Amino acid sequence: MSNQTLYGEQSYGFSYSSDELRIECSDVYRRSCRNKVVEKRISGGKSIVINPVEPVNLPQEVTSYLSIEFLKPLLLEPGNTAKVFIKFPIEIGVFVKGRATGPIDIFTLTRPKYTLYGDPKSGLICRSYESDVYTEMPETDPLKEGIISLKIKNDDEEWAEIRRTVFDGYSMKIYYGDVVSMTAEMRVINRNVAETSFIDRPLKSEMQKAIELYVARKLLIERKALLMEWGF
Repeated sequence: MSNQTLYGEQSYGFSYSSDELRIECSDVYRRSCRNKVVEKRISGGKSIVINPVEPVNLPQEVTSYLSIEFLKPLLLEPGNTAKVFIKFPIEIGVFVKGRATGPIDIFTLTRPKYTLYGDPKSGLICRSYESDVYTEMPETDPLKEGIISLKIKNDDEEWAEIRRTVFDGYSMKIYYGDVVSMTAEMRVINRNVAETSFIDRPLKSEMQKAIELYVARKLLIERKALLMEWGF
């Protein structure tokens, strides 16, 4: 079965198998991935929903921030705007349809890493990932990597050398189809400060919107933009 058929609503009796992942769901949900097996008995419901979720949950919930470091810096002229694509890591959530208390499982086929952004006392612990910067949409394995369409504007009076961008998981808007995507903006304010935010828009019109994990958990926090105060 191809990895494109994993995401979406799946009726009980569903099964999926690949070299790295196996999922079965009837009255028992069973997932085998990276030498770990999870089993849960389900009483009620008729289907599950499997989709990518905000990639800041594993191996444990230590942060809501994602830092993506560019393998090659991006130089941006004063007053100019660049539209690029970068990759982000995928985490996958499994939900019982109609159950409003959050996912029954979250897993990943990548290896989560963490980093500190900013000052050791007041900085941000972030999920860390590395990506090239692309001018065209790159190919990805949608079970492992998604694509962020990122518009960067330099409002400073000097050239900006951008080596990373930091995002807040609470404002992520993820869509899925043959690829997994988010749409974001980054505004360079001065040589040390930038602002990032997400736009609720898919890369392709036929894509479906993923269940927002923080909404599912009823975390009533309104966050629209993140101020990067320790450089980029």
